[in-house]
Amino acid sequence: MFDKVDELGVNTIRTLSIEAIQKANSGHPGLPMGAAPMAYVLWTKHLNINPKTHMNWVNRDRFILSAGHGSAMLYSLLHLAGYDVSIDDLKHFRQWDSRTPGHPEYGHTDGVEVTTGPLGQGFGMAVGMAMAEAHLAAQYNRPNFPIVDHYTYTIVGDGDLMEGISHEAGSLAGHLKLGKLIALYDSNGISLDGKTSQAFTENVGDRFTAYGWQHLVVEDGNDLDAIDAAIELAKKTTDRPSLIEVKTVIGYGAPKQGTNAVHGNPIGADGIKAAEKVYGWNYSDFEVPSAVSDRFEVTIQENGARAEQQWKRLFEEYEAKYPDQAQSFKQAFNGQFSDDLKSTLPHYQLTDALASRAASAKAINAAAKVIPSLWGGAADLSSSNKTMIAETSDFQPESYDGRNIWFGVREFGMAAAMNGIVLHGGTRVFGGTFFVFTDYLRAAVRLSALQHAPVIYVLTHDSIAVGEDGPTHEPIEQLASLRCMPNVQVIRPADGNETSAAWEQALKTTDKPTVLVLSRQALKTLPVSVDTAFAGVEKGGYVVSAAQKEIPDGLLIATGSEVNLALEAKAQLAKHNQDVAVVSIPSFDRFAQQSPEYRASVLPSAVTRRVTIEAGSTFGWDQYAGDHGAKIGVDRFGTSAPGDLVLDKYGFNVTNVVNTYLKLK
Repeated sequence: MFDKVDELGVNTIRTLSIEAIQKANSGHPGLPMGAAPMAYVLWTKHLNINPKTHMNWVNRDRFILSAGHGSAMLYSLLHLAGYDVSIDDLKHFRQWDSRTPGHPEYGHTDGVEVTTGPLGQGFGMAVGMAMAEAHLAAQYNRPNFPIVDHYTYTIVGDGDLMEGISHEAGSLAGHLKLGKLIALYDSNGISLDGKTSQAFTENVGDRFTAYGWQHLVVEDGNDLDAIDAAIELAKKTTDRPSLIEVKTVIGYGAPKQGTNAVHGNPIGADGIKAAEKVYGWNYSDFEVPSAVSDRFEVTIQENGARAEQQWKRLFEEYEAKYPDQAQSFKQAFNGQFSDDLKSTLPHYQLTDALASRAASAKAINAAAKVIPSLWGGAADLSSSNKTMIAETSDFQPESYDGRNIWFGVREFGMAAAMNGIVLHGGTRVFGGTFFVFTDYLRAAVRLSALQHAPVIYVLTHDSIAVGEDGPTHEPIEQLASLRCMPNVQVIRPADGNETSAAWEQALKTTDKPTVLVLSRQALKTLPVSVDTAFAGVEKGGYVVSAAQKEIPDGLLIATGSEVNLALEAKAQLAKHNQDVAVVSIPSFDRFAQQSPEYRASVLPSAVTRRVTIEAGSTFGWDQYAGDHGAKIGVDRFGTSAPGDLVLDKYGFNVTNVVNTYLKLK
């Protein structure tokens, strides 16, 4: 089945990769040299893509290089396949302002589906992409109209499968029977420090079989026919995902092949010469033999263009027969939904009091009625996070059209999968857990931000008011730590209307993740209009209760549940002849984006007598307290006791706020 041109193609991938690494004097040659055969077979025989219209063809196969340190191989493939990655780009590997950075970056390099490098996360995102494919297929496909019908492929390494996230994601994928998920495992027994046997001796195949995967083995990583046969078998297995373990030699062809010496260092000019001799390579640096270019043009570009045209014709017929579904499908992939979310989302009166997690539940269900592409769930906490969509089924193997996802106790796996779901396209997804468990999923939030992925994180039980569960469950530093992460929208609403407004901003935001930080305890509705609350959240900060004077005597600045406390303290301060204004700042980042004039109207620079109030770390609050203000917060761990008592003991009471303010000069 494979011929000399195919062998030449494999070696072209190898040589382009090691030459790029050598020119940069930086990179990881081991994976490209060992894994090139499996990548070549996958891309030229199976991967259904059209490089010329890549992201516009929604039914393309997805490929994720989870072992992102092998990026030189991916860039070589992208160049050969006809993406907008030139030989000059390969020559500028890992350089300033290059389109070929050290690890693949989504949105930066043409053809890169996700950002990878933090090991295991690419695998988790592949699971999410396969979930999205299954969900969309169940929603939109009709008899004889498989408009959503593609595979998700990923290449993983030993390091990926050591990471804890691989256990979470692999277990979830097996449970969900994601038959169109195929992982090729570059099994070479070497990691950065040495042999994997020093730390990794489990039977990976048995482990994945236990998860519910099909495990296939290719004993010789250079056997193109065996690799092809394994992929064919995996594609025919529709009731479970497949792990194809390909036994490879890291750094194949290099003098130090099979050792960690070739993992993450250039092999040198002499090493390249030695490898090229093994490959029988007689071409110049960065040269692509014409026979290889022709082979890639036929197997990928021409076949891909033909496949996309066939799909377009199918969709035209589908649109004629099912116009409503086709319109919904196009809107979902274009990210279109009702512009009037404000009127759709719940509004609350002064007499209403409910936890912001409960207000979030109402917002989710209201939004779900007008946004059919919205789905989500929680890490086994939907009953506490209030993340279930009513009047729909669960996303399970027998009901992939269900909109409630049971992620299980897999916070990190959940967040990585959500990144994959969003980047697949066609849906918006949310996922919940307790706010303190941000620490379990933080690395995936960071990738959400890096990839500009509009994932929505629903994080409840937001403070020491958690109470009896104690310090292990009471977040302290989490708010500050997320606020300092670039390109993350953090919103901590103060009542039901602010919560609805927060959901409006989360759903309208398409270039970054949103973290909704929500209370367990009931919150009184603020004494402002719905319009004021929605506009205030959009701007990130606003005056909830103005002073009677044009220039207030002081400011009480708070977020979330503490805004109501500030309002109570304002009433008491009036008895001390202090005319203060109360400010809510639900979103530091949104407030920072406003004009200096607007920010000054909310926080007049002339008013230096200020108290900030938030049941979390005071880190970051100096910007609002100023040099002469005071900060009421929590800079130690919590304790176990009834929530109201903990808040009182930690100074979140009217008396402490009033006294703290009165001590200011």
